[in-house]
Amino acid sequence: MLGKLSGWEDTIVALATPQGIGAIGVIRLSGKEAITITDQLFHSKKLIDQPSHTTHVGLLKDDANVLDQVVVSIYKTPASYTGEDVIEISSHGSPYILEKIIKAITSKGARLAKPGEFTQRAFLNGKLDLTQAEAVADLISSNTEASRKNALQNIRGGFSSVLKTLRDQLLSFSALIELELDFSQEDVEFADRTKLSALLQTAGKITSELLASFSLGNVIKNGVQVAIIGKPNSGKSTLLNTLLNEERAIVSPIAGTTRDTIEEVLNIDGILFRLIDTAGIRDHSNDSIESVGIERSLEKMRLADVVIYLFDVNELSSYELLLLMKEMDAKSIKYLLAGNKIDTADTNELGEKFAEIPILFISASQKKHIDTLKQRLVDVVIGGEIQTEGTIVSNARHYEALRMVDQSLKDIQSAMEANLSSDLLSLDIRRCLHYLGEITGEITNEDQLDYIFSKFCIGK
Repeated sequence: MLGKLSGWEDTIVALATPQGIGAIGVIRLSGKEAITITDQLFHSKKLIDQPSHTTHVGLLKDDANVLDQVVVSIYKTPASYTGEDVIEISSHGSPYILEKIIKAITSKGARLAKPGEFTQRAFLNGKLDLTQAEAVADLISSNTEASRKNALQNIRGGFSSVLKTLRDQLLSFSALIELELDFSQEDVEFADRTKLSALLQTAGKITSELLASFSLGNVIKNGVQVAIIGKPNSGKSTLLNTLLNEERAIVSPIAGTTRDTIEEVLNIDGILFRLIDTAGIRDHSNDSIESVGIERSLEKMRLADVVIYLFDVNELSSYELLLLMKEMDAKSIKYLLAGNKIDTADTNELGEKFAEIPILFISASQKKHIDTLKQRLVDVVIGGEIQTEGTIVSNARHYEALRMVDQSLKDIQSAMEANLSSDLLSLDIRRCLHYLGEITGEITNEDQLDYIFSKFCIGK
């Protein structure tokens, strides 16, 4: 854990509600002078004498100038979000009024908070560990039910508790092995190698499961890029409009109408799918603008998490489709084959024409089998129902540290199998503990914290 950072003793202030006009705005202060500074502006009561977790109504004045009638909430150390004295001032939501109040507070000795500084202080004061602090930012930015549940699970310490149990057990073995070094002349073993081996197997299993959960966690947190690809006039724009249930893209029988990519977001079963309607792909085009659009389509296909390859069932042959599948399989592209315009085709003939090819037949214009297409998208991405009750890793920093934990556990196991000395075994265990500590914040540095909390909003 770090010692005190620069500016640690300052009292900070920031607007805790979004910018813009609203019914109310909330201004938050934290620090040892938070209450005394507010007392200089709030004359209805002596706030320093009031109990914690109480609210008080009165006028806020800068000298004789009345700023607003406000509600002041008091949270005294250590029973506050940051672990310091915290004041929250609820005023009317005029940006002008809020600016005047903050200016008056800074004139009395507070300074403007940096992004995430309130949560950073909560971490440094032991109110949250680093995974919980990062989950606060995830909760604020959550935009689906799945992302909300996962963030709440981590704020409640779901991820932290798993890591803490593992770290405590390794620390216990580390202490015993360190003790062996003090008695190296007596050639004794205090650490039971059999129990340590069993712990390593359990830890390895837990770590592997956490690493495997990252693919789902990344989907929950960041959504899924879905490129709708196909030849001109296959119905890509119609499909986009049908999925969104609105006329977002221009639809025309003229090939090449879509010249550029169009991106929209669709929430399916708690997952954000970022749908990309692309320009129709064909081998040759004399239109320079259309050619640029086609190149962008190919680029989107390469970058997409999933590709919906849409084709007109009346136009494409099974041979062309098999060649396309072979090409996408070679490039490890996840894809769905959607045969469009079944309302203009004989369904019996389609079964014979595309026998044994995994195609979902739809009609984008008639909205046939669109719900099935949505479910197929979810299945391709997660392979089943989302379970957010367990621990899911959604943070890239955690994932990289867990990879190092996994490697360290393997190194410890290898050292034991090779009967290496206690001092070498101790080094491997320390390295594993180091990476576990990096995740939860037992081991960190000021630059790392500044980077993590700089991604927070100002008032949090």
